[in-house]
Amino acid sequence: RTASITGAYVALQDAVTGLINKGLVQENPLRDAVAAISVGIYRGIPVLDLDYIEDSACDTDMNVVMLGSGHFVEVQGTAEGAAFTREEMDQLLELAQGGIAELIALQRAALVQ
Repeated sequence: RTASITGAYVALQDAVTGLINKGLVQENPLRDAVAAISVGIYRGIPVLDLDYIEDSACDTDMNVVMLGSGHFVEVQGTAEGAAFTREEMDQLLELAQGGIAELIALQRAALVQ
């Protein structure tokens, strides 16, 4: 789900750029980039971008969606195996912010090409 959000933004921005270049749209209706990533606590360790095995066996799973400006769109977290502390939640959000910043940079690079 998170990868589809990140990829969909690139596809949509590319389509809008094409419409602008053809003169069919005057200005970009998109206000900001958007990307998403999963984080979780797997075997007691905060993990960025959980794979299937980690996601299936993690204690805590969280999906985070953010804008290029750094604002949060969605934070959805679930204690699947064990409840998590505020400190662990803050660690996961910090991990997600860093991962999303990397994804936004990759999106921008892909759209320049």
